[in-house]
Amino acid sequence: MGYGIALDVGTSGYRTHLVDLSKNGKIISTAITMRHPLPGANIMDHLHFWMENGSEVGHSILMNTVSRLIELHGAPLKEIERIAVCGNPAQVSMFENIEIRDLAYAGQSLLKRLGVKIPERRGHVTTAGDLGLTSVRSEVEVVIPPAIRHEIGADALAMIMKSGLLDKKETCMVTDYGTNAEMGLFHDGELYSGSAAAGPAMEGQAIDHGMLAAPFAISDLEIGEDGRWKNIVLDAKLHPVVGSLTDAANGASKRMADITARGITGTGVVAAVAVGLESGLISLPGIRTPDRMLHFQDGITFSEADLGEAGKAMGAIRAGHRTLIEEVGISDADVKTMYLAGASGTYVDPIKAQTVGMVPRIVDTTVQVGNTSLMMAYDLVRDDSALDEMQKVADSIASKHIMFATSKVFEDMYVNEIAFWDEGMPEEMYNEVLKGAGLSPLPPIVRPKETKRLVLSDIPVIGERGLSILDNVGVYLTGGFEGCIGCQVCERECPERALKVLEGGPHGYTIKIATEHCLGTACKNCESVCPQKVYRFGDLRVSQRA
Repeated sequence: MGYGIALDVGTSGYRTHLVDLSKNGKIISTAITMRHPLPGANIMDHLHFWMENGSEVGHSILMNTVSRLIELHGAPLKEIERIAVCGNPAQVSMFENIEIRDLAYAGQSLLKRLGVKIPERRGHVTTAGDLGLTSVRSEVEVVIPPAIRHEIGADALAMIMKSGLLDKKETCMVTDYGTNAEMGLFHDGELYSGSAAAGPAMEGQAIDHGMLAAPFAISDLEIGEDGRWKNIVLDAKLHPVVGSLTDAANGASKRMADITARGITGTGVVAAVAVGLESGLISLPGIRTPDRMLHFQDGITFSEADLGEAGKAMGAIRAGHRTLIEEVGISDADVKTMYLAGASGTYVDPIKAQTVGMVPRIVDTTVQVGNTSLMMAYDLVRDDSALDEMQKVADSIASKHIMFATSKVFEDMYVNEIAFWDEGMPEEMYNEVLKGAGLSPLPPIVRPKETKRLVLSDIPVIGERGLSILDNVGVYLTGGFEGCIGCQVCERECPERALKVLEGGPHGYTIKIATEHCLGTACKNCESVCPQKVYRFGDLRVSQRA
């Protein structure tokens, strides 16, 4: 056989392995994107863009991106034999270009009024030709994994299977710490799941110097013996090393290793907040330094605006965890083991995560399991029996999905979290508000007795050819509008600098937007600021990639 592609379609970006199928599934290389190719910062943005601009536009962007990643590996395209995918229900459904409105809207009555037929979402094999993936031969097999039910997808199933959660007798919790934080609570043989739209801060996005987990990103911070902060940076193989010692109040640094940081990951953000709180440099809702910033190596900073974004994410995750606990009717002390998955779950310090509310306040053991979605895609691409086994496990799990969007418990919890992070609500008042709503107060923090890390990096094996990063997916939304005068107001007002106004086209000027940098339908600032009122974001179409 030839080669296979294992593909993790994440909410914040895509990650792939090139696998040699003739050598027992040897990983040859790894290629990733730095952001999700669709406009938007989270799963709801992606769904809204898909529905507003049309599935044809959205799917074209995704297929172009997958093609670029496959080409980046450098293998002969005619020798690609199989592609296997894993991700959450929305991302896999968009990849496959099937119905997604059942994931965007809550309530059976609304779905019935809209005439939405919910897809079965069982595991199956299709072809590249059926998907419209033209960079490889049309007959290439594409393995689509099953969901447990339509809201609990293959990524959650991968997380459950790879963590060994189902083999545990005691109550356990598992979370994939990402933009769309999928979480599950396993209690008395039943899985209770939920998904909190934590936002992009957990992936290092919507943060001034933020970036995904990639080489030369600050992934952790610690206070050294002299009070300066250790800046822990990922090297070229995604292994953490101490880069510099830095005075977080002013940025004065002492270089410890020959490594230059490019930005800070979501786990670095968690560390910044946790260490900031413990050192007193953060006193919610502000930062207590002369310029109201924390300073790290190589000019990387963390502002009060960044703190606000981080607080929204951390608050959503804690609200999600506590909603599961309340809905199941157990206490915090009943949760014995916490599994941390995904890139953020791999690199984050579980003690710091507990400090900021991302790990339950009482837990015996934490286990960091890595990027289980990419691991599962790898299993599916190299092993013909893996799909059947995955479907068997999916069919065997008794589950209940708790829609946080319609949960009064989650609403009460998250309102409290916003007050805590944005207004500096004291914990005593926080607990009083919870009691008033009939909910359990936060217990005192009890540190884990044991912390286990099963992998050193979220992608344990990158292959002999190493890691390639697709910094620019090269996919654009373009269009022109009758009445456009080329004033460039839309270009100047784009918060992400994703838009350019170019001369030419049937109407005299053409709009060109880099999709992975655009905030999508949640923003549409370009449309709202158009002085001629002729700009229509929904009319833009995908152009040929550069």
